[in-house]
Amino acid sequence: MPPLNDWRTLEPGGTSVPAAVQQPHTGGWRTGLKPAVDLTMCVDCLLCWLHCPDSAVRLAGTAFEGFDYDYCKGCEICAEVCPTDAITMVPEETPL
Repeated sequence: MPPLNDWRTLEPGGTSVPAAVQQPHTGGWRTGLKPAVDLTMCVDCLLCWLHCPDSAVRLAGTAFEGFDYDYCKGCEICAEVCPTDAITMVPEETPL
């Protein structure tokens, strides 16, 4: 059996650099509902950002800014965790 390589000489594997990976647009999978927000009711708790499985919550620094509908699948988690009910789910065809 050939000798094993020292771990320092092995090529890195199984890693993804975020800047090099393209996020797939999953907004076309939406359930027929999309989140709408009343920013006057938002307290910037960022629970929606924390719980969003699709990284569809847009931030401006540490303030909630809105949703990126290219990635939002309409799972309704953001509306469920919003403590002020600032986020509601509306039919897909509703203009925002």
